[in-house]
Amino acid sequence: MEFEIPPVRCGKCGLSLPGEAEGGLCPACAKLEGANTVVGLPAPAPDPVGWPTIPDGDGGDGVGDGETPPFIGPYRILEVLGEGGFGIVYRAEQTDPIHREVALKLIKPGMDSRQIIRRFEAERRTLARMEHPNIAAVVDASTTDQGRPYFVMELVRGEAVTVYCDKNRLNIRERLRLFIPICQAVHHAHQKAVLHRDLKPSNILVATVDGRPMPKVIDFGIAKALEAAGAEAQESLQRTLEGAVIGTPQYMSPEQAGAAPDIDTRSDIYTLGVILYELLTGQTPLSRESLRKAGLEEMLRRIREEEPGRPSSRVVPLTQATRGISTARQTEPGKLTRTLSGDLDWITLRALEKERERRYVSAAALAADVERYLANEPVEAGPP
Repeated sequence: MEFEIPPVRCGKCGLSLPGEAEGGLCPACAKLEGANTVVGLPAPAPDPVGWPTIPDGDGGDGVGDGETPPFIGPYRILEVLGEGGFGIVYRAEQTDPIHREVALKLIKPGMDSRQIIRRFEAERRTLARMEHPNIAAVVDASTTDQGRPYFVMELVRGEAVTVYCDKNRLNIRERLRLFIPICQAVHHAHQKAVLHRDLKPSNILVATVDGRPMPKVIDFGIAKALEAAGAEAQESLQRTLEGAVIGTPQYMSPEQAGAAPDIDTRSDIYTLGVILYELLTGQTPLSRESLRKAGLEEMLRRIREEEPGRPSSRVVPLTQATRGISTARQTEPGKLTRTLSGDLDWITLRALEKERERRYVSAAALAADVERYLANEPVEAGPP
């Protein structure tokens, strides 16, 4: 059966897209408004014949009417933690066989087409393959009585890594020590043939465990399995993502913006470079504000072509803003500039190379260079 959705135009960039554009914006412009993390993904088509349809409003399981449901499966729902493009995340309570609080992710009402359900299932399988102390673990997965998939993860009680660092006024060396296990977690995912594709501070939560910070990488919701469990699943996932640009704009790699026809693990390495840049300077190479002012094509061009400035150049001249950045790192402005100059500039810029062949070969290699810096040993990175 063929379905046709009349095109509409975005009220900001004028891009023509199929389906209804929520709030009068295309997904790209909605993305820049913080609405989701998928740029250029068309609205889902109506459900193919034979697949369950969840009507608007209450889908029969107490979810979908804007109210928090009392239960999802055997889990008692306590509150909403957040929403993504396809799922709603709840804090929930498990009582059997053990008592604990968990994070439960449920597919959104109306987002139940064949492609989206398979994508959600791919996310569940992806998370289940991760076995690393710095990656949130999956503890259960099932469907509601109405056939809506959900999975259950350990509840990470933490803050975004940048928020944690600034709130606790971590100095540069402390921030680098925290960055190393994040790289190691991403390397573990890559060894499992999984690419995250949406790394950003809000997807890296830091909690205090036994008096020490413990980062956890979460939300592999738009991850791509580089080695599919089956040809059909991979083919379906590829169709879902065809023509889409995936990522959060200020953290996207040039490949995600169209610089290459494919995306591999080096895309995550670029994004780790953006996060390192922000941990050091309090800013991303391309600011959210500047990208918001650009149209879609200009935004993607800037991501592909605009070279980042050295981190040390972003904390001068002396202004109220740079004073605040220095204070959050427990150092004087002049000393911060000197600390970032040299090795930290080159490490960060190597991860941020526009040509992926020039980046670190792995997230583990990036972590190793940071470790060499902390040990006062020569680093691999150097001036271009």
